[in-house]
Amino acid sequence: MTQQENRVEEFRRVTGAAMRAISRVTELNVAFAPGQHGIAGTEVRLPLPPRDLPGEEVAQIRGEADAMALKLRHHDSKVHQREAPRGDIARAVFDAIEQARCEALGARRMVGVAENLAAALEEQCRQRGYARLSERETAPLAEAMRLMLRQAMTGARHPESGRKLVELWQGAIDDRIHRDIAELADLVDDQRAFAKATRRLLEDLDVELGSEDLETDEDEQDGDDRNEDSKPERGDGEAENSREADATMEAQQGDSDDQEEVPAGETDQDEMAEAGEDEPGRPGRPPEFDQRGRNEPHYHAFTETFDEEVGAAELCDPDELARLRQMLDQQLAHLQAVVGRLANRLQRRLMAQQSRAWEFDLEEGLLDSARLARVVVNPETPLSYKREKDMAFRDTVVSLLIDNSGSMRGRPITVAAMSADILARTLERCGVKVEILGFTTRMWKGGQSREKWIAAGKPANPGRLNDLRHIVYKSADAPWRRARKSLGLMLREGILKENIDGEALLWAHNRLIGRTEQRRILMVISDGAPVDDSTLSVNPGNYLERHLREVIEWIETRSPVELTAIGIGHDVTRYYRRAVTIVDAEQLGGTMMEKLAELFDEDMLVPVRRRHKI
Repeated sequence: MTQQENRVEEFRRVTGAAMRAISRVTELNVAFAPGQHGIAGTEVRLPLPPRDLPGEEVAQIRGEADAMALKLRHHDSKVHQREAPRGDIARAVFDAIEQARCEALGARRMVGVAENLAAALEEQCRQRGYARLSERETAPLAEAMRLMLRQAMTGARHPESGRKLVELWQGAIDDRIHRDIAELADLVDDQRAFAKATRRLLEDLDVELGSEDLETDEDEQDGDDRNEDSKPERGDGEAENSREADATMEAQQGDSDDQEEVPAGETDQDEMAEAGEDEPGRPGRPPEFDQRGRNEPHYHAFTETFDEEVGAAELCDPDELARLRQMLDQQLAHLQAVVGRLANRLQRRLMAQQSRAWEFDLEEGLLDSARLARVVVNPETPLSYKREKDMAFRDTVVSLLIDNSGSMRGRPITVAAMSADILARTLERCGVKVEILGFTTRMWKGGQSREKWIAAGKPANPGRLNDLRHIVYKSADAPWRRARKSLGLMLREGILKENIDGEALLWAHNRLIGRTEQRRILMVISDGAPVDDSTLSVNPGNYLERHLREVIEWIETRSPVELTAIGIGHDVTRYYRRAVTIVDAEQLGGTMMEKLAELFDEDMLVPVRRRHKI
């Protein structure tokens, strides 16, 4: 590793440690990847740091990290959901002001954190073009209020790129709103009181709170108010300790189910039938995981009506598909030499396992000249013969399941497509069938599933709230030459959206279970934890991650499918037993070859299956 790479790795390590210290969530997993950034349960995704680590970008990344860590420490999602308005604009303002409150708590106490937050905010305003705004109608109210509250709570100046945004809204600010802002600045330590004051601010701004707002929960809130009044008041220190304990319990909750074991046993096809499988080769229903003793809602989809399993050729016209394949071929020219050598090494390894072997010390066959020395030494020693025999090589199918989320956009998805292309050709030459699959969603922010949920009156605990899109780039029985154009679809703009990993894993698994090969291998390639804003906005923060853990545990302990994973800038070893994490997408091709070589080498394969309660 070069000195520059060491500096980048040290920066990533220190940033992750700082986030865990500020948030006081010891089990926090920090991943660095391109694309969308945010928090999902105890999983945090940050921007990928540049190799030369320029000062301004380092401060911006640290600022984003500090903002997320402060929200984990000071934000109570239950209080937030209870008080949040239903109107879209009102909810956006409410969320922005709450984020400003969490950041203010850190900026007041830590000078370095305040500087990092300011750098990140400056960059956000610059990227969103707030300095070029000319009309109030195009200026987002939520961001304007966030900047005003930030100044009121911390005394910090507005970022240069955001001044125009604030000036456009200053004319709409009257004395009532100034009083509301001053009141909010005094309530920054009390989230519940702060949220109620934020609602009064929204009313004074004449922002529609939403017709359904708080109507169904009125009695519940009255009860909560009575309960709060009956409890003794807690000091700031005690309240903070309570929040820290809650955050730690949430962080540890996802791993609590991995510690129970039962005596080891054998896994067979009958178990798979008992678990409940649908028609082979089709997406099956998730297994019924045992929910006894848990308070979390059972994973389900609000509706499966709009989900689709589609071939890559159906999502693109032939001319564009040919153009995308040409782009992929141009990229392959640069990677062909490196990955090609690794592919040839894998091919030689596989062919060696399939080649002939010899039986020795036989009474008939070909004379074994290597053992003639024994006859010379002792003429009474009988001659030794040898004979060729065919080595048994189990019929095998490999399924590559590739994350097609928006965070894979750019170099990661290009390298994934190239590596899958080379791997498919290599294994096909060795007589191993390969299936290439991708998973994403049809729309951003929920699509038709969310529209149906809204039309149904927004029932509580709706479960998964987005339309799945599972893409078949190459089926196992299709030769590479027929499917080669389809792989270019990964490079198409607009295909990559959200990622719901648990259901995608079940889908790929069920396709493999429908195969007749003796050995079935599923390799997952991903760059982050499952993220779907529509689902996570109305369910617990670890809803998708918890389901992914349950699916992985079920496959690893009760299925004949061998599961392995590669994480790009994301620690997948915390989910999968057999996994590896790479820092750079350029390492993907070589890592795929190495992991498959280990799986195919029976002498290197260590049994890992144990029976667990699920």
